Parts: sequence; structure tokens; C-alpha cells
Amino acid sequence: MSTELTRNFSIIAHIDHGKTTLSDRLMQFTKTVAERDQQDQLLDAMDLERERGITIKSHPVTMSYKAKDGKTYQLNLLDTPGHVDFSYEVSRSLAACEGALLIVDAAQGVEAQTMANLHLANEQELSIIPVINKIDLPNADLPKVHKQLEDIICIPASEAIPASAKNGIGIEDILEAVVERIPAPTENEDKLLRASVFDSIYDPFRGVVSYVRVMSGTMKRGTRIKLFHTPKSYEIKEVGVFTPGMSKRDILKAGDVGYVIANMKTAAEVKIGDTMTDTTHPCAEPLPGFKEIQPMVFSGIYPVDSSDFEALKLAMGKLQINDAAFTWASESSAALGFGFRCGFLGLLHMEIIQERLRREFNMDVISTYPSVIFEVTKTDGTDVIVDNPCLLPEAQEIEEIREPIVRVYIMTPGDYIGDMMKLVMDKRGEMENTETIDDLRVMLTCTLPLSEILVDFNDKLKSMTRGYGSMDYEHAGYKPGKLVKMDILIADEHVDAFATIVHRDKAETYGRGLCKKLKEVIPQQLFVVAIQAAIGGKIIARESISAMRKNVTAKCYGGDISRKRKLLEKQKKGKAKMKAIGKVNIPQDAFIRVLKND
Repeated sequence: MSTELTRNFSIIAHIDHGKTTLSDRLMQFTKTVAERDQQDQLLDAMDLERERGITIKSHPVTMSYKAKDGKTYQLNLLDTPGHVDFSYEVSRSLAACEGALLIVDAAQGVEAQTMANLHLANEQELSIIPVINKIDLPNADLPKVHKQLEDIICIPASEAIPASAKNGIGIEDILEAVVERIPAPTENEDKLLRASVFDSIYDPFRGVVSYVRVMSGTMKRGTRIKLFHTPKSYEIKEVGVFTPGMSKRDILKAGDVGYVIANMKTAAEVKIGDTMTDTTHPCAEPLPGFKEIQPMVFSGIYPVDSSDFEALKLAMGKLQINDAAFTWASESSAALGFGFRCGFLGLLHMEIIQERLRREFNMDVISTYPSVIFEVTKTDGTDVIVDNPCLLPEAQEIEEIREPIVRVYIMTPGDYIGDMMKLVMDKRGEMENTETIDDLRVMLTCTLPLSEILVDFNDKLKSMTRGYGSMDYEHAGYKPGKLVKMDILIADEHVDAFATIVHRDKAETYGRGLCKKLKEVIPQQLFVVAIQAAIGGKIIARESISAMRKNVTAKCYGGDISRKRKLLEKQKKGKAKMKAIGKVNIPQDAFIRVLKND
């Protein structure tokens, strides 16, 4: 099929606006999937995606569609995630497209993530086709959504296609719009092979499977290729497209989206965003890629059974191959043994990685409290990057600590604006702008420390606004703050697994809470155990676990009281000696219970 009859497009939207359901209907209408194989969330291949009802990995599919003009077109669709943690998946998919369907819920209207994904699409200069989904809902308000499209995102309401993915309304109109409004792919004049790697997976039998968009030239079995970031060359063993399962083809040409299997054996051999080219006639420079994604949240992941360390290392390498934003490096802890310091884009991303390690690789893991990257200027003028609280220099060596700041866009009904402002202030945030979207909703723009929105900010936002609020955030640089390292001491010994960097004003509250939790899980000893939270040399919170006491006078029936006193005195000396040389062995399950509670 010629390049003029090919169309590459993505589906972008806020969470739960119907992207995956629409892709199901498109495949059903074009008969890409046989009726007997049809099921809901067909492109969500992971069990996790089906259980949570969210898309985690973008998935390509090639469809054949006979348009009203009588021509048969090849449509390459990339379904994308909607959650803010997976925006890197969206940017990678958009880099492989010429256009995008922007889905807006007819009842909810334009949301925070709708705006964020639209900005990503505009950066790639894609053709946008607005689709108003869920028009069959009883509370659908088309005039309101039309007004939002024109006022907020400056798209004429006349261009919007009304549809219902659930009931199959407007599907043919969407396919016709894709054919008419999205331009065909263009090929470089020199016809040299250029293919952009936008994703990859690891197959235990065939090695690395790279997902590619061919920009120019052709790829087929036997072609020797190379990537720009590695000196090795590889021979292509198989090429094909997704329908939506892997379907073998003889050749991939310019404009095609498909997969390539070459003799790549390890995760390190392919890098997401790299360019594949022919070894005999290579192109001079790589394709301009999408922006490199940097992890924003760090946490230690340790195997519960220390003998699983090597297996966990292997599992992480395989996970990293199709998740460019996940990073890891080895580290060790006195309390938890050998493990890894891992980087994620957010808490949901972290949770998904841990769940995939458990399900796909049968790994039983524990993670430490999440932290962010801090920039530290020392008194000698040098700058250091700290992603682990244990690596923070001593207080007397620190000139200034800077923490990452994010710009947060919150869409909320106007009735809850006061609650939202209070929440932002409680989290050490500053309001920048308030904008009225329509009769009911406002958009708040504020800056907050990233560490404050990590754990419970989104949960509080949803509960305060009865589920109607939504948020999106972007990195906004670093800002100095009154930050301190808080250590936990158990029987006067530092436990690095519980160390954290907190704001000085919140340190006492956090320290008290953690000491109380530890008191509940650490078993009693033969002496009093002090659990303390400390900043430098100053104790800010303390809990004590009382000593176990053996009844040494149990066998003294009657008789002289001096005998009992003698035994009690002897026990007292023994306890004093035990306190001087005693060591608290914290069981592994105590760490697991406290860290999982956090």
C-alpha cells in the first residue's frame, strides 16, 4: 500500500474519557478483530490494566478501512494512557504520529489532563480531531462542551464529532475524519532507512522486540541495522505489524508502524527514542526524538528474601526495557540488606512497577519511603545531587538545600475553591492564578514542593471535591527550603531505612507518628528500648518500649523478705548490664509492616 493511503494517529484524553473503548469500537468497525475474539479493553493486555480500568502501556494496532471515496486505507492507531504518571508514554506515541483524536467527555467536559496531552500534541505539530464522547449519557451537555472547546482550547465547535464509543455512535464519522484531516506520512528524499524506536518489550524466547515507526526507507528480514547509541550491528530476523497481536510481514516501508526482532539479547542494547538505520547505507544523524524523561520520585526496593537479589536484578533489567522512565542502581542497607535505588515518575508508576515485579516475576519486595531529588550546595561551594536521605552531607557542611517544585493545574467546581486553597497552603504551596472556565468550574494554578504532592494530595483533592476535581502537574525547577534530615534511633543506633528529608516545620509531627508505629511493631526486649526521632543531635520525638520482666521471686514461698530483695537486686544489676551491652534485633516483618503502612 502506498504512503498516500497510510494514516498514523493517537488517541489522547483525560483518565476515563473513553480512549480504550473507542479503540475497541474502531477495531470492531474495521473488522480488525474477529467477532469471536472481540472483548472489552482489547488493547489493555496486562491483567493490571484490566483490574484497575486504566491504560498503562500504549499499544499500536494496524487497521484496514475502506473509505467512502472507494480507496482502502491503512490506519495505524496508538492507544495512550491518561494518568499524569504515564505522560511519557503519550509523548513517545505522539512522536510516531501525524495526528491525534482528542477525546472529551460530554458530561465532564475539558479536564486538566486533556489540556496537558493537547500541549504535547501541539508541540509535535499534529493535526487534532476533537471527539465528544459519551453523548448517550443522561447528564451529557453538548452546548457546554462546545463552548469549552472554543474558549479553553481554541478549537471551533463545528470540527467536533459527537460520538458514543460504548454504543458505537459516530464511529464511521471518526474514521472518515482521520482519512480526510490527518496528513499522509512524508518520506525523506534520500530514501535512507530511518526508524524511530518508540517502545520495546522483552520476549524470553526471541529476545528484544522493538516497536518502530519507519520514517523513510524499508526494513525486511536479513537487513543489517545499527542504533546510534550502541556500536553493535544486528541482523533483522522478523518484521511485522500489530493486528492487534503480532502479525508477520515481508517488509515495513516508510509510514508503517510495526515491530522488529533482531538478535538483541539484553535490555541494555536498545534505548527508547533511538534511531535504527542500515549499516551499509546509514543516515548521517539520528531523528529528532521526544524529550528525555527524568525520574522525579526515588525509593529503595529490596527483596524480602535476600537470596532473591540476583533474580530481582534480572527482573528489573527486563522491566526497564519497555519502561524508559524507570531507572535503578544497586545499594545496600544495614537493616534491609542488598537492594536497589529506583527512580519513578510518580507514586502510581512506583506502585505499578512493584505490582509487575510481584506478578510477572514472582518477586516478594519491600520499598522504602519515597523521596525526591534534592540539590545541595556545600559550604566549600560544590553542588551535590541527593536522591537518598542517607547520602545527605552533615548539617555543618550544608550551605543550602533546594527541593524540586512543580506547577500544579487544578480544575475544580467553584464551590470547593476555598477548600482547595486551604489544601494548597497546608502543603506549603503558593497560588499563582485563578481562572474561571465556565459557570461551574475554575482552574487554579499553583506551585508546590513535589514531596508534598507525592503521597496523599490527589486523594485529598478527590475527596474534598466529591470526585469532580482533577489535577495535572509539570516540573518547575528547584527552590531553597528549610529542609532537614530526620533520623530514627532505636536503642541509640541509627536505622537508615527510616531516615528521611523533611521540612523543619513538619518534622516533629512526622517523627511522632513514625515513633508510635515503630513502638507497635518492635518486640519487647529484656531492657527498656528508646525509639527516638532526631534532627542532628536534637531529639524531637520519643517512645519507649517497656522491658520484659521475669518473676524471679516466684519460687520464694513465705519466709524472710530479705531473700526476695536479694533476688530482685541481682536482677536489677543484670538488667543494667544488659542495657549497657544489649542490642535490639529488629525483625524483617517490623520493617515491612511500617514501610507498607507509610
